[in-house]
Amino acid sequence: MVNKITSLYLDTSIFGGYFDEIFMQDTRLLFEKIKAGKYIIFISDLVERELKNAPENVRNLLKDIKYQLITISQECKILADEYIKEKVVGQTSRDDCIHIATATIFNVDVLVSWNFKHIVNFDRMKGYNSVNLKNKYRQLEIHSPKDMGVYDDK
Repeated sequence: MVNKITSLYLDTSIFGGYFDEIFMQDTRLLFEKIKAGKYIIFISDLVERELKNAPENVRNLLKDIKYQLITISQECKILADEYIKEKVVGQTSRDDCIHIATATIFNVDVLVSWNFKHIVNFDRMKGYNSVNLKNKYRQLEIHSPKDMGVYDDK
């Protein structure tokens, strides 16, 4: 069996979680795995834009990891709008939809987020993947850092 390195799309909440008391331990364990080369990391230009308003220590986390930057395409925006049209989430969650659509369209293995309301939510995940399948895209795995097996080195 070939060990394929998993690709991760990190949404903006992951960077804030690095310094948040509640999410810090799991987020830092994930970053250790990232720095050790266990994952290929993707972020979008939307994440970069959102981080511009974050505190400096959060923004500086991007300097500590290797990542590939995805430019959001028109196709990503169209798929994001489909999630809203299908009422997976409301219009105010469009940026969350863009994160999901971008990870889907660019075939990233797993989207990682701390956003339990709009992203890492069982009913929402079913909705996103239903729209993906309806539009001939693959299903996307969505997890929090806690679910990423960061404790398991086997």
